[in-house]
Amino acid sequence: MEKKVVIITGSSRGLGKAIAQKFADQGAYIVINYVKSEDKAQQLVQDIGEDRAIAIQADVRDSEQINHLVTKTIEHFGQLDVIVSNALINFKFDPHAQQSLDTIDWKNYNEQFEGSVKAALNLVQASLPYLKNSPQARIVTIGTNLFQNPVVPYHEYTSGKAALLGFTRNIAQELGPDGITANMVSGGLLRTTDASSVTTPEVFDLIANSSALQRVTAPEDVAEVVAFIGSEASRGLTGQNITVDSGFTMN
Repeated sequence: MEKKVVIITGSSRGLGKAIAQKFADQGAYIVINYVKSEDKAQQLVQDIGEDRAIAIQADVRDSEQINHLVTKTIEHFGQLDVIVSNALINFKFDPHAQQSLDTIDWKNYNEQFEGSVKAALNLVQASLPYLKNSPQARIVTIGTNLFQNPVVPYHEYTSGKAALLGFTRNIAQELGPDGITANMVSGGLLRTTDASSVTTPEVFDLIANSSALQRVTAPEDVAEVVAFIGSEASRGLTGQNITVDSGFTMN
């Protein structure tokens, strides 16, 4: 991982921050992407080291902003090897606030499709010329175990992530001849991120009691696997969905 350059979208906090820290621990150079959390992004730069990390603002749904993100990355580090499409747009894992089928609107779905598939498409398209120049290029998307077991029916979020898995497998097939791998890492409900901070204790307890390891998954658990997928050791994996949820689901 040493000297690889990694972009992680939505990485100023939560799971994205844990992923950034894990890659940095393994010697990578980190591009921290944020939309609003500038203070947290700059603090993470300080934590990793100004010689090893930069923070760049960009809305993942805006192709021009993502083009700028990638351009600034190349200007600063001179290369790009790994991209992680992680950003989560306007969603909280709140079982009480979740709309049911009789009230949910297509705009709710569309917002999550844009935050999942459109965001990943923007990042891949902007990064592709540089990934093709990397000897160990990796694309990682972040999914969910909810499309295997929707313990809470988060309709729009789960559907967006399921579509993202289809996107990931298509690009894995197309980019395989270029030596570029594309895989999804799907976490369970994480304790605790901003998105899961409103999750009720009952849901956390249900997941822990139903998991083989009798625990709720932490962001660091998922980050470890993302870093592995971004490494040379994962060279034989592509088009896969790897679930990290303490055995709540089993494939």
